[in-house]
Amino acid sequence: MSVFAAPGAYDRAITVFSPDGRLFQVEYAMELVNRGATILGMRCSEGVVLGSEESIEPLEEAEYSWKLFKVDDHVGAAIVGLSSDARMLIDQARVYAQSNKLTYDEPIDVEVVTKRISDIKQMYTQHAGVRPFGVSIIFAGVDKTGGRVFYTHPSGTYRGYKATAVGAGRETVLLMMKEEYRGDMSLDDITKLAVKCLVKALESRQLPPRIKIAVIPAETKKMEMLGDDRIESIMKELGVGK
Repeated sequence: MSVFAAPGAYDRAITVFSPDGRLFQVEYAMELVNRGATILGMRCSEGVVLGSEESIEPLEEAEYSWKLFKVDDHVGAAIVGLSSDARMLIDQARVYAQSNKLTYDEPIDVEVVTKRISDIKQMYTQHAGVRPFGVSIIFAGVDKTGGRVFYTHPSGTYRGYKATAVGAGRETVLLMMKEEYRGDMSLDDITKLAVKCLVKALESRQLPPRIKIAVIPAETKKMEMLGDDRIESIMKELGVGK
């Protein structure tokens, strides 16, 4: 006979598993992530793309709504969940990137910085008196192995992807990626696909098509934010966001 947890009995302490093998605080953190603005990451032979939905209040200054961050010239990150938690983890990722450059005189690998941030997240699932980080981060960049995209879970798990998405519009975006993403696409192609995916995810929830896109070309290995004019041009070309 299987044993199930009584409601509320095991959700007060992060260090206690329920009888059916669940850590409720980690699940609650993931629920926060799933309700947040959609973010995505894609890679191809020519580089990587990061994208995010932008929800800005009418009286809010747009430049203070950050979901895309530069970790190093060749590594970027997209965040969904608690921005305050994400800010601390992004700052730590930047420290790791600079420390690696000073110690080894070479840019940090994308997987290395992802693993170190995931280690911090995992540590916060093991100690009493703390809570899990309520944020998921997609790290994307170009290192000596090529373009890389990694997704980090609030539990500290991370996985590599060719293309992935997290947040409220995840199902819409992943469905489009499965239908339209190909391994031989150019950087321009995946940039347009990223725009299309995010706009469609917003439209499915009847929200305005306000998005941000960043690219890291394999040729330059330097993160670039696309201007609003360029994004609007792509939307017009694709016939979306009208």
